[in-house]
Amino acid sequence: MMKHVSESRNMYEDFVVETDILFFKTGSHGLVSFHGRNYNIKKRMSADNITSLLSGKQFYHVGGNCYVNVDKVTEVEQCTVYFGEKAPSAKQLRIPRWKQESLKRLVAEMQQPV
Repeated sequence: MMKHVSESRNMYEDFVVETDILFFKTGSHGLVSFHGRNYNIKKRMSADNITSLLSGKQFYHVGGNCYVNVDKVTEVEQCTVYFGEKAPSAKQLRIPRWKQESLKRLVAEMQQPV
């Protein structure tokens, strides 16, 4: 069974970074590559917009120019970040070993009830 995005919202143009994006990578000249559950979108952003995006606790720098959405991480294991169930078809991202424990702690903190 497939879920359809409503006609009024085009995922490729109207995505909400905080809720739709699993991770993103920044590139040169303001080009940002956003990765969702089943799509990748490249979009130009101003330096102010990128700074604003990185100012909160939701996105965690995992190395180089890559940031993961802590709210979307389901598990961190063996230098791999999982988004959703741990299946071969699930979106996942390799991260450096030295970032693994700090990301695990951050995910656990974010999942605790307030």
